[in-house]
Amino acid sequence: MNTNNVTLIGHYGNDEIHAQAAWVSTGGLTPEKQERMPALLKMLAEKGHHTPFERSILHFSMTVEQASHIHFLKHRVGVSINGESARYRELKEDRFYVPKDWPVYLRNRITEHCVESFNKYHDTLDDLVYSGMARKRAKESARFFLPYASQIMLDVSFNFRSFHHFLGLRKKPEAQKEIHDLAAAMLEQVRDIKGNPFKYTLEAFGY
Repeated sequence: MNTNNVTLIGHYGNDEIHAQAAWVSTGGLTPEKQERMPALLKMLAEKGHHTPFERSILHFSMTVEQASHIHFLKHRVGVSINGESARYRELKEDRFYVPKDWPVYLRNRITEHCVESFNKYHDTLDDLVYSGMARKRAKESARFFLPYASQIMLDVSFNFRSFHHFLGLRKKPEAQKEIHDLAAAMLEQVRDIKGNPFKYTLEAFGY
């Protein structure tokens, strides 16, 4: 594959859901309050009253290298992560990431390294089984040959509050390029949801 990718596969909630949660003690989201919703959401975002934004869910599917996988694992509050496991299944497709900003000769070098590593993974798995080891143990231990550039598929969901926290860290200019690029793509896909259901929430947080 050689590149990371991310797709927004589902979402729940919208600006109205956030406003409804905020106004639960004062009669909910009435027609009169509807016009005040953008100002309310902006105030909540600026004052740090973020619990109403936990009502929405953003659901992504992605393929990432190991560094980005670790970055995602660090966001555990309000985030649900399931990942492809080489412990339970043999990896048939050799997926690995090659940085686009490297010179060509170094891109070729890491490609050669990853191809060799995956070949050793497959060969070692077969050799371990042939030596008498149970296939389950062979699968989970042969993966030690896999390089840091190897990619896995992730299923990740955020509530909107946690998504904002994620973007605040991973979309910064100083963030590692790979996770920065994924964060930017995720935000763009949320912006592009048909009907723009999070228009005022995005504006409230400065997106």
